[in-house]
Amino acid sequence: MTSPVTAAQGAPASAQSTPENPNGVLGQNDFLKLMVAQLQAQNPLEPGNPNEFVNEIAEMTQVEQVTNLANANELSGAVQLIGHKVTYNGAGGEAATGTVQSVQSNSSGTTVTVEGVGGVKLSAITEVE
Repeated sequence: MTSPVTAAQGAPASAQSTPENPNGVLGQNDFLKLMVAQLQAQNPLEPGNPNEFVNEIAEMTQVEQVTNLANANELSGAVQLIGHKVTYNGAGGEAATGTVQSVQSNSSGTTVTVEGVGGVKLSAITEVE
């Protein structure tokens, strides 16, 4: 019986897939997926320690709270920029300047609208006056 060839064993580069998480950062959803996978793989005849399960739920709650706090801090910082003149790197990498008009927050992060240009990421802002 032959075993399948993996990328590490010399599969062609075109067969290798791009990693879904290239930065190696685990978010809240990743944590939940790991926990569910662990529970599904658990042998029902040899259940895990109930204290471990409670600890995992506590960790999940803590991750959620830290995530929510970080999002609230980011949104609060962005709201404080409204009315301020900022310099930011535009989509083409060019520097642009304008007054922050509004803030948008969704699952992909917080952005601002500068002089009618929406979707400016906070990380693109290089100067605040």
